[in-house]
Amino acid sequence: MSDLVHHRSEGGVATIVLDDGKANALSFAMFDAINAALDAAEDADDVVLLAGRPGRFSGGFDLPVLTGLTTESARLLRSGFELAARLLDHPRPVVAACTGHAYAMGAFLLLSADHRLGVAGAEGAGYRITANEVAIGLTLPHTAVEICRYRLTPAAFQRATILAAVFSPEEAVAAGFLDELVPEADLLDVAAARAAAFAALDAEAHRNTKQRARQALFDLLHDTIERDDTEFRALIAAVGGG
Repeated sequence: MSDLVHHRSEGGVATIVLDDGKANALSFAMFDAINAALDAAEDADDVVLLAGRPGRFSGGFDLPVLTGLTTESARLLRSGFELAARLLDHPRPVVAACTGHAYAMGAFLLLSADHRLGVAGAEGAGYRITANEVAIGLTLPHTAVEICRYRLTPAAFQRATILAAVFSPEEAVAAGFLDELVPEADLLDVAAARAAAFAALDAEAHRNTKQRARQALFDLLHDTIERDDTEFRALIAAVGGG
């Protein structure tokens, strides 16, 4: 489907693998490719398995574009959180295989999946999950705050957002970023097995229950995405960005 995203559909599961050969930066091209794969998954009524490349789930936004403070920066920010909202609202279950580091927007996409797997033990010891915005001088967007608030434990939410805490896979399970850990060699196979099991759920019941369970969140994210866009564009205008 793309040089950045590999997509295949088999047995009711759409496997979407992000692989730019580097940090899996979330650029416009990456967002377009992910959304195209999700379009195909919806057309096929597939459960989604979202994975990264070995060692990297995603390093977050394409930072030079985001921090360039132009209208393209605002468009990139909106694209990221619209994708997160789309994953949270996907009509079939979404499984994420966290194949390595997940930073910033990469961590928010991880939080937007229904079931998240990471790497266990010594193999995963070097992998980090973090909303590192505060550490690099960025105020966390409203939408990111609300996604973290929705999925993380109260204590972890405070550490993750305000202190830019860095979580190992084991810590990430306790915090709410991940649901389970498996050996790295088995990660994609176990994630595929989970996705296949979820494919057996009644599709209509899943979709309707997800709407009931998350409707308040969907309404909130609709408002925060608009608020982030308005505030970021005002910031861009204030510094004379084009």
